[in-house]
Amino acid sequence: MSQPASPAVLTVRDLRKSFTLHTIDGRTVTSLHGVDLEVGRGEHVALAGPSGAGKSSFLRCVHRSYLPDSGSIVLHTDDGPVELTDLGDREMARLRGRELGYVSQFLAAPPRTAPLEVVAAAARRRGMTGSDARDAAAASLQRLALDEALWDVDCSVLSGGERQRVNIAAGTVHPPRLLLLDEPVSALDPANRERALDLIDSLTASGVAVLAVFHDLGAMHRLATRVVRFADGRIAQIGTASDVLGVAA
Repeated sequence: MSQPASPAVLTVRDLRKSFTLHTIDGRTVTSLHGVDLEVGRGEHVALAGPSGAGKSSFLRCVHRSYLPDSGSIVLHTDDGPVELTDLGDREMARLRGRELGYVSQFLAAPPRTAPLEVVAAAARRRGMTGSDARDAAAASLQRLALDEALWDVDCSVLSGGERQRVNIAAGTVHPPRLLLLDEPVSALDPANRERALDLIDSLTASGVAVLAVFHDLGAMHRLATRVVRFADGRIAQIGTASDVLGVAA
């Protein structure tokens, strides 16, 4: 197992995941073959590799969007280690609210909910209350340059890039212990991409552990303390961005 340089926030051992293709021919496809990994406090671990290599399956197993077939996923909290594969759905939902941030390419906001409320609700789940949560939400949206005129409109009317910035703000407000990123800047223009990457960089500097999937080599070179290259559902290589990806252009 690759060891982090700082105390572990996440420990994954022998993680295995397969899928049965019921709608095609019923065959089973294995996505993860016994993956081991640790992520430490203040680390940014980027997952690299071609489509289908297992990166997103690994990330979703950690988030428990996917339930693995077997293996161990331990989140190290202030109250001690928590085995995520043993938690019921309600307990997992509560833990996600407090300890995990998850930013995907797409915002899943409740109907008729405005950006400020989406982000403030995330802050409340992480322990903030009342006006403090709204102030933190406003600061997050300001940092990502979302026009204040949009803060109280339905998220469904926002552009793809605007929705992605709301998603990033909700995932990072009152920063969680572990931040999971799945192509978080794919819809952003260059200026807003820079703002988002600066924000992510500042979180690791303050001790947040980040586990991320990027197809953007520049982002991995800029942010990652370690890069983990997946191939055929296994970890093929771990090292610095330069070691794994080559020298940045």
